[in-house]
Amino acid sequence: MVTLAPAGPRPLIADRISVRPLGPNWYATVMGTAIVATAGVALPIDVPGLRAACGAVWVLSALLLVALLVARAGHWARHADQARAHLLDPAVAPFYGCLAMALLAVGAGTLAVGRDLVGTGAAVAVAGALWVVGTVVGLLAAAGIPYLLITRHRVGPRDASPVWLLPVVAPMVAAATGPALASHLPAGQWRAALLLVCYAQFGLSLLGTLVLLPAIVAGLLRYGPPALALTPTLFLVLGPLGQSTTAVTHLADAAPGALRADHASALAGFALLYGVPVMGFALWWLVLAGALVVRAARRGMPFAMTWWAFTFPVGTCVTGAAGLARHTELAALRWLAVGLYAVLVAAWGVALARTTRGVVSGALLPPPLTPGPAPAAALPAALPASPAASPARARF
Repeated sequence: MVTLAPAGPRPLIADRISVRPLGPNWYATVMGTAIVATAGVALPIDVPGLRAACGAVWVLSALLLVALLVARAGHWARHADQARAHLLDPAVAPFYGCLAMALLAVGAGTLAVGRDLVGTGAAVAVAGALWVVGTVVGLLAAAGIPYLLITRHRVGPRDASPVWLLPVVAPMVAAATGPALASHLPAGQWRAALLLVCYAQFGLSLLGTLVLLPAIVAGLLRYGPPALALTPTLFLVLGPLGQSTTAVTHLADAAPGALRADHASALAGFALLYGVPVMGFALWWLVLAGALVVRAARRGMPFAMTWWAFTFPVGTCVTGAAGLARHTELAALRWLAVGLYAVLVAAWGVALARTTRGVVSGALLPPPLTPGPAPAAALPAALPASPAASPARARF
């Protein structure tokens, strides 16, 4: 008779993962989740049960934000060397803009749908606090990351990447989410000041994008598409396009009662004059980036955290199209928003499922001490940086 030894206990998830590889890019999971909620309630159609579903998604985004804030604090406390390496790496540092956008996105969701669960008073307080903190962090990232790129990082023409847009897009997110708070401020100076601060951030982000985008496009034309694992980052270009369209429509909505009547009327016209052409460019880029992603998928594009680039940027196009539909009452724009939202939900579901599986298996956050080198095929799943990057970048 053969006696089988009992199988040992399965290792806990905590034994298979480590926060050491946890970079600021992980805040994209919060952004991509929160935009599903805010874009859903912004749709210009009534879908039974959609608001309740968006409320559940907003709760998930808030939980993810809290979890990542705690984990990233632990990362800085326990792995300060790796955190500093991230900050000094030109391929990783721009992702610090994601922290600001995560705070702003959850704050916007709190006011848009979270108030159904926590009450209007608590929602306004939380949204206001997150907007202030997110705006400050976004402005610091918008100034600090370019400073590091100029003074500490060494980049060449081949290094130009859509990731560079992340720090300068953060103020645009603040500009798009700030107007919702205007009606909760005292009429007069406070509301006008908030709107003008938002317009200033709109200009900061727009001009910063106009400076960086030509370098990104020139790099694509000269050196070809990015590495397979980085191809989804092409969708990041949609962020400033969709978010700026969202910003001008939201600012125009909030202008009456905060600014002079003639100024409010001019801003409503500006929303259309700016938003319609920019949305057209965004749709063109969506087709171009989508074709390049299909090409990369046929060549074996692996899963990486870069897949979250399919979520938040597309979500900004949903809110931008919904804002234009609200201002024009054009049915085509309403259905455009609905179609883009379907793409957003599908992309979010895939990214969330693959990320969850990667975390549970330890593939995305492997422990620091593992026997033997990691298989080459597994590296792209854990590394959103370019495989051809320098050793400092490979740590990300």
